[in-house]
Amino acid sequence: QVQLVESGGGLVQPGGSLRLSCAASGSGFKVNTMAWYRQAPGKQRELVADITSGGSTYYADSVTGRFTISRDSAKNTVYLQMNSLKPEDTAVYYCNAEGTYGSRWSGFRSWGQGTEVTVSS
Repeated sequence: QVQLVESGGGLVQPGGSLRLSCAASGSGFKVNTMAWYRQAPGKQRELVADITSGGSTYYADSVTGRFTISRDSAKNTVYLQMNSLKPEDTAVYYCNAEGTYGSRWSGFRSWGQGTEVTVSS
């Protein structure tokens, strides 16, 4: 019942910046935690950052100090500001959202389709 659509990926040089966005759409849902994951070729999908409805954040050690996650609850949108990008940040980035929906507030966990980020000179 909840769909996520990411945007903002692309090609950037090392040291550059990108901002990813992910918008949740649907009706009758409430989001708790929103997160960004990434998956590089041949590697496991890993959690990059997440943010709760209360604004608490988590960052993977590899991105701490360079990436910032934020959200606009009114727009059901989460952002990932990526600065000082490194080649090892190259991956497909996926948005994830967890929460409840419907009259019974059933739980959901939705994934976006992914947006590619390539960091290369």
